[in-house]
Amino acid sequence: MVHHNVCPLCSSEKIGLQLNCTDHFISKKEFPVFKCAGCGFSFTQDYPEESEIAKFYESDSYISHSDTSEGFSNKIYRFARSLMLRRKQKLIQNITGLKKGTILDIGSGTGHFVYTMKNAGWEARGIEINEKARNFAISHFCVDISTPDKIPANEAGSFDCVTLWHVLEHFHDPYKYISEIYRLVKPGAICVIALPNCSSYDAEHYKRFWAAWDVPRHLWHFNPTTFRQFSELTGFMLESLRILPLDVFYISQLSEEYKGSSLPFLKGMSKAMVFSFLSVFKKRKGSSLIYILRKSIV
Repeated sequence: MVHHNVCPLCSSEKIGLQLNCTDHFISKKEFPVFKCAGCGFSFTQDYPEESEIAKFYESDSYISHSDTSEGFSNKIYRFARSLMLRRKQKLIQNITGLKKGTILDIGSGTGHFVYTMKNAGWEARGIEINEKARNFAISHFCVDISTPDKIPANEAGSFDCVTLWHVLEHFHDPYKYISEIYRLVKPGAICVIALPNCSSYDAEHYKRFWAAWDVPRHLWHFNPTTFRQFSELTGFMLESLRILPLDVFYISQLSEEYKGSSLPFLKGMSKAMVFSFLSVFKKRKGSSLIYILRKSIV
């Protein structure tokens, strides 16, 4: 069990319970989420050691590892993913200014994004810790997916872009990964990190039932303010942020299920439409945000 006596972001001792969240997905166990009074960072407390946490991912319903279509929530996820893959490709091309280049996707799951970028002409590789997901990606898409221990084998300055789509929040040591990513990208190159936003409209509405707390798999709970503080420690420059527009619909529907609501799909969709509309005017309140980091040329 990992317990933090100080804030993992600013090292303040002024940390305390924010709320208790249940792992609705697998274990049904409760885990505390703490918040720092100094910097405002939220983090899961008393979570399993890295060597023990794999059992909290062991489910055929965990779609990023199994690619299952069972269950209504997973069908929604697959539909949203199919819409977003091409959008992500265009985003990468726009922010890098490249039609083709080298890209590394960390936490590539079943390989859909790596496959999309490969088909667009990019030299695309992936990193995935889960053996089942990794084997699925290799067998179905014939893409280059390797294990995290192979990251140091890549040469410095190898990539025009590194992406982490809802991955950083899972790392026991995010600073180690960001340090390696900084080494791997070329000067002036981009790192794209997508994260749930714990200060979003839907997070504030659903509170402990907000599906994106996802304890104990999600260890770190960022918002735009705390992620900026994190980015300042990495050497990257935070260039901009954007909304992942469809995540709020999946998260809201799942949150309604966790609440035990009747008609969770209809309630989730209707509320998500409101959250989505409001976030148009206040991007920092979007359910999921994409942070664009750039490595200095100097």
